[in-house]
Amino acid sequence: MPAPYDLNDDAVFVIVGSGAGGGTLGTQLALKGIDTVILEAGQRHETWDFINDEWDSFAQLAWTDKRMTSGSWEITKSFPNLPAWIVKAVGGSTVHWAGASLRFQEHEFKTRTHYGELAGANLLDWPVDLQEMEPWYAQAETRMGVTRTNGIPGLPGNNNFKVLEAGARKIGYKEVHTGNMAINSEPRDDRGSCMQLGFCFQGCKSGAKWSTLVAEIPKGEATGRLEVRPSCQVLRIEHDESGKVTGVVYADADGVEQRQKARAVAVAGNSIESPRLLLNSHSAKFPDGLANSSGQVGRNYMRHTTGTVYGLFDKPVHMYRGTTMAGIVRDEARHDTSRGFAGGYEFETLSLGLPFMAAFLDPLKWGRDFSDALDNYKNLAGMWIVGEDMPREDNRITLAEEKDAFGMPVASVHFDDHENDTAMRDHAYRQGTAMYDAVGAIRTIHTPPYPSTHNMGTNRMSERAQDGVVNRFGQTHDIPNLFVSDGSQFTTGAAENPTLTIVALALRQADHIAGRIGRGEL
Repeated sequence: MPAPYDLNDDAVFVIVGSGAGGGTLGTQLALKGIDTVILEAGQRHETWDFINDEWDSFAQLAWTDKRMTSGSWEITKSFPNLPAWIVKAVGGSTVHWAGASLRFQEHEFKTRTHYGELAGANLLDWPVDLQEMEPWYAQAETRMGVTRTNGIPGLPGNNNFKVLEAGARKIGYKEVHTGNMAINSEPRDDRGSCMQLGFCFQGCKSGAKWSTLVAEIPKGEATGRLEVRPSCQVLRIEHDESGKVTGVVYADADGVEQRQKARAVAVAGNSIESPRLLLNSHSAKFPDGLANSSGQVGRNYMRHTTGTVYGLFDKPVHMYRGTTMAGIVRDEARHDTSRGFAGGYEFETLSLGLPFMAAFLDPLKWGRDFSDALDNYKNLAGMWIVGEDMPREDNRITLAEEKDAFGMPVASVHFDDHENDTAMRDHAYRQGTAMYDAVGAIRTIHTPPYPSTHNMGTNRMSERAQDGVVNRFGQTHDIPNLFVSDGSQFTTGAAENPTLTIVALALRQADHIAGRIGRGEL
């Protein structure tokens, strides 16, 4: 482990957050010989600490700090203080994620061009395209050990997948398999293969699942150029008279304020905490928050169009056995407006244990149908809908009047579905039901979206400064030594799970930053 960097060392590169973006960026900078400090709000847990129990694991890992919620989305009624299910620990939400690793499609980088003007949507083309991103996707897939790439075999299909696959093929779907997963299907990278424990969301006790905690940060630390400080909540970013960032103020594990100087800062705290930090860093020079001359910080929040379909059968499925999300149907991921909406969606296998099933099955409608589903839990099969939702300017993160334990305003998350989102979800509910009906479901259950795990937008990438927050390399338009390195830089959300793209962008960003440091520009 490297010796701690001095708080007054203004040559270090400071990263806020240790998840897919921050953890990858920090490791890659260290591998390139750049002194780096990652500040992580949560504690550091290791594989042997993880708990194979949903409630206890949630208490251990989840970001449960209070947030406010508004808008017409279901979460306002069902989970008003938990709009997102993300992790507060070293490794960020890569500790919790299911492992699905899919490239965006070509048209999804250019939605304004392909979808045209959609009333109520704030569509914008990314300033990068698939051709430019392909080598970075390839690098990310190699690094993460994504199945069905680089000759790595797919994971085995569990019963939940077999039901999904049989139903999908009966109604004519073709692209059905156990997914492109950053979970070892064979030993790789000094980590064993998946043991099919079924607690993928609870931290992966075997270490087969890629996370920055197990697969990136230790490599960065081994260089002696990366220091990770857990239990350090960053409160604000500071700057000099010229507007250049000079460091960050954070509360350490004892709640004492510290100031770490920096040559540059990258924000990677997820799409809720990252804009909150920029807004909380307002000053006389930047009265609306850092990097916010466009007024776009916090806006265009996306969470994917989601929902769940469960099928109840007359025989046991035991959906909870095996890898949680190793199963996908991709036929509906295309852009085809004849279905009544722009963009596309995918089906992925999903199972929740009994405790979470009781909480999430339908939190506002307990009754006979609910109790019957729980009584027959072992006979349930489950699939998750994940589709492209439309960015909207008023779907946004703002600062609430309520303060956190450190006296900083908490985040308020406002969200309304776009009519395109609703049309897509309804179509997916029908198709999901058709799949289970085709293989003899007694009945199907549609559940509304859960607190989101796919948080995107709020500091979006744009060609022009007036349209977004960061440029094509995640560098803020307003401040040359301030970067954004997480999913908040997404211009649009695509139909695919976001982590692979976050990692690919972080690898590309690290290359760009190292080049600028080498040229004396940072």
